[in-house]
Amino acid sequence: MLREMRKRVAFVTIGQSPRSDMVPQMLAEIRTPVDAIERGALDGLGEAEIAATGPRPGDEQLVSRLRDGREVLLGKPALEARLRVILAELDAQGFDLIVLLCTGRFEPFRLRTPFIEPQHTVDHFVQGLAYGVDELGVLLPVAKQAEDFHGIPGLRPKFAIASPYAPDAGPGLAAAGAALADAGLIVMHCMGYSEPMRQEVRRHAGRPVLLARRLVGQAIDLMIS
Repeated sequence: MLREMRKRVAFVTIGQSPRSDMVPQMLAEIRTPVDAIERGALDGLGEAEIAATGPRPGDEQLVSRLRDGREVLLGKPALEARLRVILAELDAQGFDLIVLLCTGRFEPFRLRTPFIEPQHTVDHFVQGLAYGVDELGVLLPVAKQAEDFHGIPGLRPKFAIASPYAPDAGPGLAAAGAALADAGLIVMHCMGYSEPMRQEVRRHAGRPVLLARRLVGQAIDLMIS
């Protein structure tokens, strides 16, 4: 019997790697053996350099996690420039798949390697599962992201805010679930939200709840299995 070849997958976080809170959970749902490496846009940076990537007035805001578990707020222009360098380096290294671990909207990345961009992945999954839904509940980490939300065609968004990186995220998730209880469908539109967090939101909302990282995990499985 031929030994199954392991697929080489690169995971890129907009914070610091490794994402021990995320990547192992995603790998556990993939049927194909994977050799995974992780890169972070903030890897190797000191506190002052990380602070310099923070949002400036008018910037779209992104949220991620440092290696020590702290939340970090990032400005999209500075972060996107760093991502382009990392993705170009990985694109030359012969991976079977590159996965961005962020649902933010970016200008297209031009890569030869198969690439999963979660904003497109999540939004199209949501559209496919939202038949007959008018109002979509959208859970985001920070309020400014609701102002900048790109929208999903055909669905009217109703927002709630709860950070997945708060020291005690439970009360915020419970409140968000209750606030979105009248939406037809809810999407937790950040890769930082976990399956236990999804269950907490669903318990308080009583509605179907989609989790970004699980949707992306399913896409990885489809791409390499």
